[in-house]
Amino acid sequence: MIEKQKTINKEVFLTGKGLHTGVNVNMKLCPAPENHGIIFKRIDLIGQPTVEADVKNVVDTSRGTVIEKDGARVSTIEHTMAAISALGIDNLLIEIDAPEVPILDGSAKLIYEAIGEDNFVEQAQEREYFEVREKIVFSNKEHGVELIALPDDQFSVDVMISFNSPVLDNQFARMESIKNFKSEIAPCRTFVFLHELEFLLTHNLVKGGDLDNAIVIMDRDVNQIELDRIADLFHHEHIKLNGQKGILNNLKLHFSNEPARHKLLDIVGDLALIGKPIKGKIIATRPGHSSNIQFAKLLSKELSKQFSKTAPPSYNPDAEPVMDIQKIRSLLPHRYPFLMVDKIIEIKENHIVGIKNITNNEPIFTGHFPAEPVFPGVMQIEAMAQVGGLFVLNQLDPTKTYSTYFMKIDGIKFRRKIVPGDTLKIKVEMISPIRRGIATMKGYIFVGNQLASEGEFMAQIVETK
Repeated sequence: MIEKQKTINKEVFLTGKGLHTGVNVNMKLCPAPENHGIIFKRIDLIGQPTVEADVKNVVDTSRGTVIEKDGARVSTIEHTMAAISALGIDNLLIEIDAPEVPILDGSAKLIYEAIGEDNFVEQAQEREYFEVREKIVFSNKEHGVELIALPDDQFSVDVMISFNSPVLDNQFARMESIKNFKSEIAPCRTFVFLHELEFLLTHNLVKGGDLDNAIVIMDRDVNQIELDRIADLFHHEHIKLNGQKGILNNLKLHFSNEPARHKLLDIVGDLALIGKPIKGKIIATRPGHSSNIQFAKLLSKELSKQFSKTAPPSYNPDAEPVMDIQKIRSLLPHRYPFLMVDKIIEIKENHIVGIKNITNNEPIFTGHFPAEPVFPGVMQIEAMAQVGGLFVLNQLDPTKTYSTYFMKIDGIKFRRKIVPGDTLKIKVEMISPIRRGIATMKGYIFVGNQLASEGEFMAQIVETK
């Protein structure tokens, strides 16, 4: 079933302080058209410049994920991006009147709830996924960091953290499905070690920090006087250790492994910057924003290849075909020895993918050529045309019969021989909408990951008596 893009149905307003700037921030999430993506708009700046939530625009990861374009910057976007991604929203315009997203409670929970699970509208355009088709690895051996993407039919994340600390040593968190994000990941707040907190305060950062929106890890012994001093810096009432070893304030942990779960939340938000939802399993060891973004750039590079016109389609022989040979025979009039499609494995809004297995029993090899069997280029063109014909015929009245006829062939290129034993993955895309029974298409034939041939063709669909 074709999944459609989504945007929100009604505007969403959020107000709070920026974590590092401390300024009050007003943020409005607005519906956006198809293929718009997630874009931030700095309405406080002259000309109200926009910044796409794209990994290519990331300029800093030292204290959160920061994007910038043409001098317009938006900081600490990871929690907002995680909530948007988990809700399956593809298109949004986010108006913001400050350089930083509000920190709120330090998690993604309030953002997720403000948007709401029912506040969306389905759009006409198809939703596209980045499918992890082979192992992708980012590693930094010096710091013991590794992020791995593996093929899977859904998005899941495993996270392992280690800080070599007696207070926060090894923790593990898992999100088996994005459906679990709301209850198991969204409420998990950011955390900071006491020594980091003092550094940030000294350097005039975390002006919007609050001891209620972060878990402060006590990594050294302090006395009550020092605790009171820290509370005063945050304009917070005086507090004491609450019985949870290593936790500064009176926050109750939502989960015993809340820090690891928050690191997982950050991964969801940072990887959303590749611009498409992911189908794949992510395994992360000691991740942080810097490694997340470097990993996201690797995924983005693979995504570009995958959505290139000349990217080979994915083919799993064990998967149930969209059309088997019986269905194909019911739509196409071709029969032996001229039926050039064995099955259809994918039909999307604007393209179709078919499979043709080449064996030495093809009758064409009797004369082409007995000593060196080569599948003729003209038959490759016919195979592309038949796959394209199935795309068109699948949309027509099933009670009637039709034939397709070539009207034009152009731009044909043959890049490698096709021989017995090859399995052809045939992808055909519509160049323009069908008008008056005329279909204009471009076809590609792949053998493995190699492009074997390509070409454009125009065909006429005629109802037969």
